[in-house]
Amino acid sequence: MFSWLVEAGYLAGNPLALSRRKRRQAAPRVSRFLPEKHWDLVKASIEAMPMRSEREKLHASRCRWLFSLLYIGGLRVSEICDATMGGFFSRRGADGRERWWLEITGKGNKTRLVPATGELMAELMRYRKAHALSSLPLEGEGMPLVMTLIAPVKPMARSAIHELVKGMMQAAAAALRRRGPDFEAAATHLEQASTHWIRHTAGSHLSEKVDLKVVRDNLGHANISTTSIYLHTEDDARHDATAAGHRVGWRLL
Repeated sequence: MFSWLVEAGYLAGNPLALSRRKRRQAAPRVSRFLPEKHWDLVKASIEAMPMRSEREKLHASRCRWLFSLLYIGGLRVSEICDATMGGFFSRRGADGRERWWLEITGKGNKTRLVPATGELMAELMRYRKAHALSSLPLEGEGMPLVMTLIAPVKPMARSAIHELVKGMMQAAAAALRRRGPDFEAAATHLEQASTHWIRHTAGSHLSEKVDLKVVRDNLGHANISTTSIYLHTEDDARHDATAAGHRVGWRLL
């Protein structure tokens, strides 16, 4: 009835139509990520891990491989725990080039292909060599993506992954504190970082270099609006433009 009244010109708008509209709230930008300089500190802490004993070597190798998966692959912890090395496969593209991929089953039981870059494959071979495995996994291999150090070999538990990541963040924060009291705020921010922060860090860093659709598909987002929360550079540019061109201009007294 209201629609007919609008069409007949008796009403300017349909009040019921307005009430049925869902209020859409813009997703806030992600703040739980590491800027490049803090990410460099984390990498340095991993590279400085002791490797005196065989166990320390295996632990350092696993830590480096785990952070490679979290950052290069942008994987969720659940995806790492559930996947096996048999998920890696090589495929020849239309251009004749061979490319490696990692098949992952993620949220909602959805399967996606994560680009296994040359760097990620080099880290995979490095990790497998530390465990006296062949350089590349066999098709359908059931070896866990990240392994326990103690036999029998099992997938690393979620809690253990979270604990390992937290330990590296604390080590990086300690290194930052040694620079002096001016770095206390940054060190505190690093200490708060969790495993999922690495995925956010990967999305944030990648979105500054490639098309947003690439980030969406790599991270397995259903909608590109989810991926857009990583566009921090747009916020920064908007902040700079506002600061440069929008002023009250009070006189200094």
